[in-house]
Amino acid sequence: MHQPIGVFDSGYGGLTILREIVRKLPEYDYMYLGDNARTPYGTRSFETVYQYTLECVRHLFARGCRLVVLACNTASAKALRNIQQLDLPLMTEMGPDGPDRRVLGVIRPTTEVIGNYSQSGHVGILATRGTVTSESYVVEIEKFFPGLNVFQEACPMWVPLVENGEFASPGADYFVKQHINRLIDKSPIIDTLLLACTHYPLLIDKIRQAAPVGVTIVSQGEIIADSLTDYLQRHPILEEQCSKHGQRTFLTTDSTVDFDRQAAIFYGESIRSVQLTL
Repeated sequence: MHQPIGVFDSGYGGLTILREIVRKLPEYDYMYLGDNARTPYGTRSFETVYQYTLECVRHLFARGCRLVVLACNTASAKALRNIQQLDLPLMTEMGPDGPDRRVLGVIRPTTEVIGNYSQSGHVGILATRGTVTSESYVVEIEKFFPGLNVFQEACPMWVPLVENGEFASPGADYFVKQHINRLIDKSPIIDTLLLACTHYPLLIDKIRQAAPVGVTIVSQGEIIADSLTDYLQRHPILEEQCSKHGQRTFLTTDSTVDFDRQAAIFYGESIRSVQLTL
């Protein structure tokens, strides 16, 4: 039976997470769903993001996924808790003979380790406005590193720069430098920058150039891949339900031509997607 691990994002960014997961766990089947027809999620209300994310999670479940990773910071911030607490209990038959379904996000695994990167105790979060407004990182980091000082900066131009193919252009330098400077102005002793949006790794060269010397820049891909590995080891019944044929399936709610062209940039290799209607 085909029971892939589902990976969801509002667009292309989650492919940077999937790339690292596949590198770490290549034997599993994966199904990626990008809701490109309704992206971006970062500027939408909590209720809208929740409803859109829930629709996509249900679709992945209907296609055989038992485990879905929300590889999207905005969806993790605005929808994950409701889905886990309100919707999963209605969709899941717990126990060894039932379809044990789980939904995971990217915020908690990141906040469990981010404090380990900092020597000064001052960490900067670079994210979409939706993620910053949700305060999810601030709240979660407090649970694991209560003494850590967290400073946030919303970067509304960064996702459009990436999705319009301008992430390597000279024009991107201005917007990257602007937000790095604003964040460092909040605390000059910030020594760790978390890229809390899956699009931002494509800007990492410019972020490194703009950041002060010695600042550690953390992207989420490897963290999530390690966390998923650990999760599967701790949940053997669920792990056994995941099929292992090394298959990759890519779904998009928008044009497959556009998706395939852009996805190759994020995923690092060419792909062929299938369009779906929710």
